[in-house]
Amino acid sequence: MDNLLDRALGLEEGRGDRWPLLGKLVLVEDCVETGGAFVVHHIIKRFLLSPQPPALSNNALILVAFSQPLSHYDRVLRKLVISLLSASLSLATGNGSVLVIASGCNLVAQRDNNRFLFFDMLNLRFPDKDDAKTGSSILVSLFEKIYNAVRALSAEKNCITIVIDDIALMEVVANGSSDSVLDFLHYCRTLTSEFDCSVVALNHGDIYSSMEKPMLMLNLEYLSNILVRAEPLATGSAVDVHGQLMVFNKGERDRQGTPGSKIHNFHFRVRENSVDFFYPGGRG
Repeated sequence: MDNLLDRALGLEEGRGDRWPLLGKLVLVEDCVETGGAFVVHHIIKRFLLSPQPPALSNNALILVAFSQPLSHYDRVLRKLVISLLSASLSLATGNGSVLVIASGCNLVAQRDNNRFLFFDMLNLRFPDKDDAKTGSSILVSLFEKIYNAVRALSAEKNCITIVIDDIALMEVVANGSSDSVLDFLHYCRTLTSEFDCSVVALNHGDIYSSMEKPMLMLNLEYLSNILVRAEPLATGSAVDVHGQLMVFNKGERDRQGTPGSKIHNFHFRVRENSVDFFYPGGRG
């Protein structure tokens, strides 16, 4: 079955030896009622394990973790099964495509092979409430580490993806300074052009529900090339449908300078080892 999330993200539009998300910032927004971490897990696994040309198999992923330990991600990605529809594999014959099941992503093994770096930010000593300077310096130091890692990896890796698992907790580390967080993400955004890598980040939109949309969220949405929003169903909760996804893929401009933006809307259901995606009224 066609994977609606892959199509919305543009992952089915690989061009030769290029990972489709290179040079892009993917922002995932969720809420308490409808978590969006599964989108981040999906991208990580697609990046590390999808059937790819030889040039794309030489890639690396940097995970900056504010909310979950390595054991959590290793457990989730070992269980996660992704169905991939690929017409470019050598196994395909004639006009048909091959359904491939990608499973068993061992992050520890990927780390040992220098294809996965884990920056553990869970054990930070948060600054005092009046010490915003310390929080900002933590993010400056973190970016320096990320930059040095990307620069070192770029000498031998063709594709690099940076994943930030919780922007809201990053703001806590910065003692509530949204400017420091935005500066950090601006710097990360520059890496997409300097090293042609990609950035994936998760934020929780409902933490700002008591106020009008803050400048941090507006700026993040502006910076992103692809915005993924996980939301509850407009019609209320359902047993067999866990929420809906809106994917705004800004695309690339054509020769006339017109952006090729696309908006995708579909439902999802989270299973123990996979996620089903389907249009309203359908079933995964």
